[in-house]
Amino acid sequence: MTRRISIFGSTGSVGTSTVDLVLRNRDSFRVVALSGHRNIELLATQARALRPEVTVIADEGLRESLDNALAGTGLTVTAGAAALLEAASIPVDWTMSAIVGFAGLDVTLKAARTARVLALANKESLVCAGPLVQAACAESRCKLLPVDSEHSAIFQLLPDGDLSAIESICLTASGGPFLRYPLERMAGVTPEQAACHPNWDMGTRISIDSASLFNKAMEVIELRELFGIDPDRIEVLVHPQSLVHALVTYVDQGMFAHLGPADMRHPIGFALNWPDRQPLPMKPLDLAEQGSLTFERPDRVRFPALDLADAAMKHGGLAGAVFNGAKERALDRFIAGDCGFTDMAPFVGDVLSLHFGRMSAGLNLSSFDLEDVKEADRWARSTIDDIVGGA
Repeated sequence: MTRRISIFGSTGSVGTSTVDLVLRNRDSFRVVALSGHRNIELLATQARALRPEVTVIADEGLRESLDNALAGTGLTVTAGAAALLEAASIPVDWTMSAIVGFAGLDVTLKAARTARVLALANKESLVCAGPLVQAACAESRCKLLPVDSEHSAIFQLLPDGDLSAIESICLTASGGPFLRYPLERMAGVTPEQAACHPNWDMGTRISIDSASLFNKAMEVIELRELFGIDPDRIEVLVHPQSLVHALVTYVDQGMFAHLGPADMRHPIGFALNWPDRQPLPMKPLDLAEQGSLTFERPDRVRFPALDLADAAMKHGGLAGAVFNGAKERALDRFIAGDCGFTDMAPFVGDVLSLHFGRMSAGLNLSSFDLEDVKEADRWARSTIDDIVGGA
């Protein structure tokens, strides 16, 4: 049976891998909506190959360029935020939400109400508005499948989601390119250096987040929102080989591990074929060839993002949205050359401290709706600019 699917964020690293898998099994899928941000050439190439019912460019100013690139194809082109939401409103069997950053939240929430299965690669949706996403899925009976490699691994280890016999869940982190750098050397790294991940093929922003362990900090919050596990039962280990994606320890001290190649097509393919499993175009993992797997605890002095995530989870409410908004804006300023690599975490910590002060002052920041989340995001970004200066 052919399934109707939509892919939002098709020109990013997760999106291109999703398109690759769909093209390898064209007869099984009918693409309804396809969206990209600014990469006209790639989006047009994907649209010609997949023939979606609607192709959306998020940057409204590039509508004419996409029209020209797809001239003569007969394909429908739309542009802008409203067009994205309209495309996400079309009922489908399966949606990939892979728009990078906070910008993907609106599409995630819309897709949660209109798709039978939501494959979620946009971790920001859960970090900033986990209860809203979960409520939308519950209301529409949409199945939420995580696509982050670590969370997909946990889902596969806990197919029924039962945590009653679980003692702890461990996420692994590669440690990024600066795992052995002393703190004083990390202070001088450039955005280009930080974007070179040793194992994974990811976009610039996610790679830099990985280098600072902010990406792992986000994933810790995402894990809590996905599975409802207490933060004190979540662990992080640095595993430079990136082959063990998650570890689950039971109360009887039995430990289960999920291993697989460092290739996002595995978690994407798992979500795309769920509840079945299908062969995927990846080289089998050869442990004898690998030889050894190593693990160590993260250095929270050199990588303080993990402690910031713990603080955000402890306070709850809108702290996740503030954490993410501050992190995204600090990253903007680092890429622009306005601050150093090791300045980002202290800046985010300052914003969280201000937010916690607002909570102590009696502001109702524990229960929230979507507009509250967006206001918290705006406040966090503005506060980062005030701290860094020169915005």
